[in-house]
Amino acid sequence: MTFAAAGAALALASAPTVTLTAAGHAPKTGTHWPYSVSVRTGGKPAAARITAQIVDPIGGVHAVDFGLTTKPVRNWAFKGTFHDFVIWPADSRGIPLTFRLTVTSGGTKKVIAYHVTPR
Repeated sequence: MTFAAAGAALALASAPTVTLTAAGHAPKTGTHWPYSVSVRTGGKPAAARITAQIVDPIGGVHAVDFGLTTKPVRNWAFKGTFHDFVIWPADSRGIPLTFRLTVTSGGTKKVIAYHVTPR
């Protein structure tokens, strides 16, 4: 194996794995819709930063607040697993939206687009 090939293999082996777990694609409005994001490198919890946004059908991007606070989940630092919830407003009922998460870890950026239609 050449030096370049060894470096490429090492880079692939250390790329973080990002996993989203959410409570379905049809959240009920007015209630907590929990989600969690797990980041692992080599099977171990990894340091990461997360930004959560809602993208509407006409391309508008809206910040997601952390829990019941008014602080947006923007470049939020965590290690291993991040837990939070969204309360979808009643006026979002029936509108197809994208719950977009941007996670950076170890110089790698991953974007997850999770489609929901609140009910």
